[in-house]
Amino acid sequence: MGNLTREFFIGLSNNKVLNANAKKWGFRLGAEKFVAGIDIVGVVETVRQLNTRGISCTLDNLGEFILDRSEALVAKDEIIQMLETIHEESLDCHVSLKLTQLGLDIDKEFCIETMSEILEKAAAYNIFINIDMEKYIHYEKTLEILDVLRKKYPLVGTVIQTYLYRAEEDLKQLEHVRIRMVKGAYKESEAVAFQTKEDIDENFIKLAKQRLLGSAFTSIATHDHRIINEMKAFVNENNISKDKFEFQMLYGFRTEMHDELVKEGYKFCTYIPFGTDWFGYFMRRLAERPQNLNLVMRDVFYTKENKLKKSPIITGAAAFSLFVLWRKKRSKKLV
Repeated sequence: MGNLTREFFIGLSNNKVLNANAKKWGFRLGAEKFVAGIDIVGVVETVRQLNTRGISCTLDNLGEFILDRSEALVAKDEIIQMLETIHEESLDCHVSLKLTQLGLDIDKEFCIETMSEILEKAAAYNIFINIDMEKYIHYEKTLEILDVLRKKYPLVGTVIQTYLYRAEEDLKQLEHVRIRMVKGAYKESEAVAFQTKEDIDENFIKLAKQRLLGSAFTSIATHDHRIINEMKAFVNENNISKDKFEFQMLYGFRTEMHDELVKEGYKFCTYIPFGTDWFGYFMRRLAERPQNLNLVMRDVFYTKENKLKKSPIITGAAAFSLFVLWRKKRSKKLV
């Protein structure tokens, strides 16, 4: 049942029709718990408040499925504006982005050009840029572009998804590059990725420990308290400096642990997504942890005082409409 639920939400996340319709509904489906706002101006105060608690941030102006050059250029300009805001507001914050938002599916050289403009601005402000890893079909090109960009711009790194069999070998090639380590949020075939939670967790722990023994900075991105506790024990046993790594979690997830880790002296970073193109990101979060659906349903139908909202039918209908659209799309493919 768990795999079916995961496949369901990943299917939703990849659906372009649903992504387009979700923009019209705004955050009525409960996404505001995990998406901080629609523009950089609205997110600044969130970052500032986290900074005062000793928490750094990485901002992601959400976007994917871009196949038009003009749209990619708009996304580039918005990211540059984000960099300017971070600099002007003196925020403890770096930027995360996806290459498909910046032309990867249009033309590789065009994507390198847009990224170079972003990295020029980031270098001027000394702001790190992290390239998020996407589906496996984009994996090789992402690493190739990273290699090209790092020849001129050292303040750029990427993400390694440890459910991939090749993750260990790729980490060896990236031993001097700042990396965020994640388990992986997309559905990949057994030909390229581990399929069970046990195997994925085991590989994540093994590779995280290898990384911590190296020299480059590492973001250990997980909400699993068992893995976090094992990492903490490993760091203490091996006298690893807390300046060499950080724990990282997504905005709105396991918030009770954020301040606790900071108080224990660990570096901590919150990944903050924002923007109108929120649907794909939101569905992947539900795919990773279907229990989050319970939180969403409470937000859709109940007030903070645990009372039924006056207009739950409207938001419920929006959620149901998304489901129906997805089912229709899926049925056409099966015919």
